[in-house]
Amino acid sequence: MKITLLQTDIVWENKEKNFRNLEELISSVTDGTDIIILPEMFSTGFSMNPAELSEAPASGTLEWMRSVAKNKCSGVCGSYIVKEENHFFNRWVFVSPENEIWSYDKRHLFSPGGEKNLFDRGSNRVVFNFRGVRICPNICYDLRFPVWSRIKNDYDILINSANWPESRRDVWTTLLKARALENQCYVAGVNRIGVDGTGIKYCGDSMIFGPKGEIIASGERNMQCAVHGEISMEELSDFREKFPVLNDADDFEVLI
Repeated sequence: MKITLLQTDIVWENKEKNFRNLEELISSVTDGTDIIILPEMFSTGFSMNPAELSEAPASGTLEWMRSVAKNKCSGVCGSYIVKEENHFFNRWVFVSPENEIWSYDKRHLFSPGGEKNLFDRGSNRVVFNFRGVRICPNICYDLRFPVWSRIKNDYDILINSANWPESRRDVWTTLLKARALENQCYVAGVNRIGVDGTGIKYCGDSMIFGPKGEIIASGERNMQCAVHGEISMEELSDFREKFPVLNDADDFEVLI
């Protein structure tokens, strides 16, 4: 499976400019790419203004994603702000070229940034299958909570869409690698660059890790770019069979 991470500078609270910017990057993505992964809140930046920026579940941003998925014959995913019955969600959405849709609401809301006061947290851990690969999504701050993404022999790649500040970049890269090692899975983490409307700086460090903790692909720091990598289900299966540490994992239950 071929994966592309779009490491982009996000224009603060300006959806149209962000769509145009992303379309320029997407135009460089080669045919045959299976999944295009976008950052957290890719159309607005990590804004705590959901009353003005939120959308209904089926609205402009989803239609844009549908168009990209169809034109590129690729799955497209990332998070944006959704409103349902006066509740706001930081919702990660995956759209297939066949218009199949899967979604995940961010579980761990970033209380230091005020997200916990404005958004409702998700209650469901999500895993789905796309082109023979089992995918588990999470969003930014979720990465710090390993129990939530602990594998149950049920997924092959963990995808994290983020707005992760440069000041904590070592934490970002360390946790991406840790999730890959402890779960014997691929991990794809895409992060933005630039400075947001609150003055927070981001430097990217978008990466794909393999199950042995090896870096498969990475984006250059502070550079807007498309990061391409390829993962192999055959190699993953062989590694898990030869070194079956997951068979010795503790049983656990996540309490909602």
